[in-house]
Amino acid sequence: MKKLLKRTFKIVVPLLFGGAIMVWVYRDFDFSKVGQVLWHEMNWWWMLFSLVFGVFSHIFRGCRWRQTLEPLGAYPKTSNCVNAVFISYAANLLIPRLGEVSRCGALSKYDRISFTRLLGTVVTERLIDFLCVGLIITVAVLTQMKVFRNFFQETGTDTDSITDVFMSLYFYIILFCMIGIIILLYFLIRALSFFEKVRGVVLNIWTGIISLKDVRNKTLFMFYTLLIWFCYFMQFYMAFFCFDFTANLTILAGLVMFVGGSIAVMVPTPNGAGPWHFAVISMMILYGVSAEDAGIFALIVHGIQSFLVILLGIYGSVTLSVINKKHNL
Repeated sequence: MKKLLKRTFKIVVPLLFGGAIMVWVYRDFDFSKVGQVLWHEMNWWWMLFSLVFGVFSHIFRGCRWRQTLEPLGAYPKTSNCVNAVFISYAANLLIPRLGEVSRCGALSKYDRISFTRLLGTVVTERLIDFLCVGLIITVAVLTQMKVFRNFFQETGTDTDSITDVFMSLYFYIILFCMIGIIILLYFLIRALSFFEKVRGVVLNIWTGIISLKDVRNKTLFMFYTLLIWFCYFMQFYMAFFCFDFTANLTILAGLVMFVGGSIAVMVPTPNGAGPWHFAVISMMILYGVSAEDAGIFALIVHGIQSFLVILLGIYGSVTLSVINKKHNL
């Protein structure tokens, strides 16, 4: 009963949290216009082009992951690594941060690799991603300082007016997002505390973490990393050209919104739903896009990208099962 409640809590709370933010963000929104734009005004060729980058970002991540496994004496098929990554992103739609566990579980099942060592390599990947996000944020802030200053002022976080901060609904949305991140960190720390009780598990995870230093071709590893984040950005930026009201936005504007969205998805909601919409819409308005058009953009782009993640997850799950079943026959 306790396990059931815990699983229910992990699923329901992120959904409610993300749903509450979505309801607030779209509280006065006319949803009838979304269908009109989606079927009659959107350029689907640009959207499909952007989704290609989304697929390749996962493929490059799978290839890079395989590199970190070689120092552990593990040589899984590249296709298995890629399909496991497909599954992980789909799993995150159900329970935030479940993806890291699911992809390790999938590869452990089909390639007989230690789950805990796999988990260690994923921890290393996340640390590298964190550094990449930090670098991108630095570039965006330095090149678009005025926009970020305006964003903080518009969202009620202007340090010149403390009273306005606490009176702003935007402030509370940001506050709830931060609380969500703190809760996530709390559970991660608890998980690490549990692992520390089993010395062998900790050693296996640590072995996976330090596998990076023994990667055979570090230049290729860095190249994959650049390709992953290039594809992430291009998937988002290419979506601008799908709509007349965003087609004239500059690449630097895209970088600012990409940064805001990347930070927002750290909040434990399914695929960042809610916080991502809030961040992208708020920043898009600063570049002269109307609130209605910004809401349409966020809703359509996030929805289609999430649908792609679901399709890739189904494909990865079926392909892993079929290919490895034939291999074992």
